[in-house]
Amino acid sequence: MSPKKFKGVPKQRFGGFHDTETRKLFDQESMSLKFETLKERFFSVNKWQSYCGDAFAAFKLYDFSGHPVDREPQKGDFIRIDIPGPGEPEAKGYDWVEITDICFYENSFAECITMTCRPSRNPEDKKNRHIAHFYSSGSTSTFMISKSPGHLKAAVYGRNERPNLNAGFLDVIRNLVIAAGGIMGTAKIQWKQLTDGFLDFE
Repeated sequence: MSPKKFKGVPKQRFGGFHDTETRKLFDQESMSLKFETLKERFFSVNKWQSYCGDAFAAFKLYDFSGHPVDREPQKGDFIRIDIPGPGEPEAKGYDWVEITDICFYENSFAECITMTCRPSRNPEDKKNRHIAHFYSSGSTSTFMISKSPGHLKAAVYGRNERPNLNAGFLDVIRNLVIAAGGIMGTAKIQWKQLTDGFLDFE
């Protein structure tokens, strides 16, 4: 099975990948209002855990200087991820990604927003340039929401996923284990909880 290709999603060149999508049908009358709610959820990174349950990862948005913020994300911001289980000791137990791109696409019948993140250093530690994530810096996760005739979609597309081996011995072991689980489908299950939660308007 080949990875899907979309505007705003990096090409798959190496390693693992996943396409995690949730679609829901709505009538035209409620579509626009629900998409506004979906956009609000999508841009509320600090609340993502509330849409998918306490067993899922917790997300916290940081600005370019490494300070926590409570606003819509911007290109150059960082997201601190606290996944269930042990994190990287070097990064105080957290994984970090940088927002490298936010794109808006719209035509006469559809609208789409993507946000691409890449494993990054810990912005709170100015002296350490190591990637604080279980995937290598070449990996990406692209979050997408879209409105098309008849349905809304929330999705996460993982591309070029390989374990981060540029770390201490214990961190490398941990990164190999988590990355292997992610590539084998564990991450897809977790991301499905998020995309389902984004579209749960009940």
